[in-house]
Amino acid sequence: MAPSQQPAPALVPPPTPTAQPPASPEYQSSFFSQRSRRQLGLFFAGAGFFAVTTAITRRSIVRRYKATIPKFYQPNNRPGFEVNGAMEAFEALNIATINVLSFGMMAGGGLLWALDISSIDDMRRKVRINMGVNASPEDSEAEKEIEEMIASILERKEFKHLLGKGKEKEREEEKEEKEKQETKGEADQRS
Repeated sequence: MAPSQQPAPALVPPPTPTAQPPASPEYQSSFFSQRSRRQLGLFFAGAGFFAVTTAITRRSIVRRYKATIPKFYQPNNRPGFEVNGAMEAFEALNIATINVLSFGMMAGGGLLWALDISSIDDMRRKVRINMGVNASPEDSEAEKEIEEMIASILERKEFKHLLGKGKEKEREEEKEEKEKQETKGEADQRS
């Protein structure tokens, strides 16, 4: 090409206005929204807790390993430490429990974020949609009736438990009175 000839400018179509995204709940739940950050809070708390428990587990394993290595002037045919099986089992149970709880917390938080659930009402709404049940005022009335029924059953159970304790006290008092009468009768017979 000669320097005097320049290529023809490419025809660029005029910019078209872009459509605004709809203001739907799906669009509003972006990764950086306040709702998403709140949901991810449980996941990150679980992940932090899991990191701490992993460090605790690692420290415990290293400590146990170092205890098995004999000292410099110690014979290597006898262990130089006492083994308490019950305490080791208790420590292992505690470490396993905190590891499982922290992993469960992390998994639960991640699942709630992935399913976009941030409250019990959200979960209830999603379950009802999946089951094909529409929420109605009758449902909330039925739920209140069930809650009242369960509360009354629990109150009766607690009341029966308290009555049972009262009867036990009365029985103990009756036994004590009988014992006193028997000891008086024996004392009278001796004299």
